[in-house]
Amino acid sequence: MPAGTDAQPFLKLRARDLSAITPHLALLPPPAACIAAAQGTPEALEALRAAGFLLEASRLLAHALPHREAVWWACMCAAHTAPADLAAADRDAGLAAESWVRRPGEALCRAAMARAQGAGFASPEAWAAVGAFWSGDSLAPPDQHKVPPPPHLAGIAVAGAVALASVRGDPARAPARLERFLASAHEIAGGGAGRLPPEGR
Repeated sequence: MPAGTDAQPFLKLRARDLSAITPHLALLPPPAACIAAAQGTPEALEALRAAGFLLEASRLLAHALPHREAVWWACMCAAHTAPADLAAADRDAGLAAESWVRRPGEALCRAAMARAQGAGFASPEAWAAVGAFWSGDSLAPPDQHKVPPPPHLAGIAVAGAVALASVRGDPARAPARLERFLASAHEIAGGGAGRLPPEGR
């Protein structure tokens, strides 16, 4: 995603209907109660973050961001915690997801899914690529009638990618990583790029 020069907080979230998102978040009672009185997605996000429900806040963002921005965010989170010796199949899946973000289209969408399959659906990069495919026009093979994916599927894939990235290698780092991930998403939601440097640099 191109870097935004005039980022506005939560610009890309303001039109999202919180009531349409919450059924897909699978929130436990405490975080659900935390956002019960929220008037919109930005307010719910801030409430979750302030209460320490960082994983739930990331899940909300995965569903609330537009699909391209959400997949890009998954790619940024994955790149942040990727080890130097990341498997080639996982690296290819991440690159395929990024390629789809830059040039959304059916061919790159399906290529991303092929890379996710090659990576065994086991890494943040693979699930970012699944998010790209589930953001496409059809789940059916290209020679069959289109079967549009339910709109919430991409959010599920992105949430999975972010969660996996947060615990990769060392689950104890998850809280600090999630804070950085949420800051990245905040920038993306305002029109920025949300880039994160490789961890430890």
